Amino acid sequence: MGKENLSNSSQEFKLVGFSKFVRTNPKSDRFNVKRFHHIEFWCSDATNTARRFSWGLGMQLLAKSDLSTGNLTHASYLLRSGDLHFLFTAPYSPSIAHSQSLSPLSTASIPTFDHSACRSFSSSHGLAVRAIAIEVEDAETAFTTSVSHGALPSSPPVVLGDNVTLSEVKLYGDVVLRYISHNKNNDHDFFFLPGFEKIEDNLSYPLDYGIRRLDHAVGNVPELGPAVSYVKSFTGFHEFAEFTAEDVGTTESGLNSLVLANNDEMVLLPMNEPVFGTKRKSQIQTYLEHNEGAGVQHLALVSEDIFKTLREMRKRSLVGGFEFMPSPPPTYYKNLKTRAGDVLSDEQIKDCEELGILVDRDDQGTLLQIFTKPVGDRPTIFIEIIQRVGCMLKDEQGKQYQKGGCGGFGKGNFSELFKSIEEYEKTLGAKQIAESATA
Repeated sequence: MGKENLSNSSQEFKLVGFSKFVRTNPKSDRFNVKRFHHIEFWCSDATNTARRFSWGLGMQLLAKSDLSTGNLTHASYLLRSGDLHFLFTAPYSPSIAHSQSLSPLSTASIPTFDHSACRSFSSSHGLAVRAIAIEVEDAETAFTTSVSHGALPSSPPVVLGDNVTLSEVKLYGDVVLRYISHNKNNDHDFFFLPGFEKIEDNLSYPLDYGIRRLDHAVGNVPELGPAVSYVKSFTGFHEFAEFTAEDVGTTESGLNSLVLANNDEMVLLPMNEPVFGTKRKSQIQTYLEHNEGAGVQHLALVSEDIFKTLREMRKRSLVGGFEFMPSPPPTYYKNLKTRAGDVLSDEQIKDCEELGILVDRDDQGTLLQIFTKPVGDRPTIFIEIIQRVGCMLKDEQGKQYQKGGCGGFGKGNFSELFKSIEEYEKTLGAKQIAESATA
């Protein structure tokens, strides 16, 4: 069936595709959004999961909230690399948690943690992201404004200690958008959030592969139109980029995608939906089936030196780290000097081919990126390593900074990723197909 006959919700949502999309920034945020604050994973074993990500990504184990700090409800471990923070949380014994629930004083450092919900979450989704946390000027205002504009509440504002306010609204599936704000007195003596204690005994072995911040967090949803309209309505975020099956699909499968951004375009929330009627099942549909619904598909991490980051990560791919998607064919790199020779040296172009790095550019900057295979048992969540080149601006003090979303999202890179995942998924189904053929 031709792509022009595909039926999906985005046709009603009126996606125009990559080539016809006109980027505008109406500065329409409904509340003051500063940056990504952290990503929280819910899992069944926070200790080992955190250490695996620490080793695989070069993130230092920074702080903890567990039995040793007086937390009898959940174990939480915080990793940091630059401004990137990953939090891994797992429940303690149900019977201990029940006795805690009867106590007037909870020992949980994350007040929105729910013991039964966490167990159910892990059962449904496996290792997955529970919360995308963004720092806002006022978490109470962000919550009330969001709810008044249609957001489904998950947790009303809670004040932690004297300094931090936390609130949550539902984003998609079982994922929440968490608002964090620091009160006027920013002189605090805690690490990350009240209730967390700094880990001092790991400084003799520092880890740093060059990862510096979260660039974007991508969600997969059954229907793009309703999901985008919902998030836009309560955040005020604007449309930053979009792709249709004609832009990035293959003759076998496809997807539609739209990126939402805040005012300064440093908080980017892309969302994907599957398309139907193709030869193969859309990889987005595969995700939705294995994740049992909508959820975070991948997290894009900014590196200050993607070549260094990739060499360190690849050293550890088969010894506790993360494996990468298959590299594009050699033909992909043949005209790379023509496309990016003014930005990348000949040596860097060779490094791109050696390491399997994808390169694309738009009118503003250049985009270098690569993708891991799924990080857990299920073909669901994976990691992207990215470096944006160009788009340097100066602030009021004359300090240089990089414009948010520099280099866009790269239609060519997106297409290559799509092909790579498609080929990877074929390997997952090869055994089943062979067995059914001989049955």
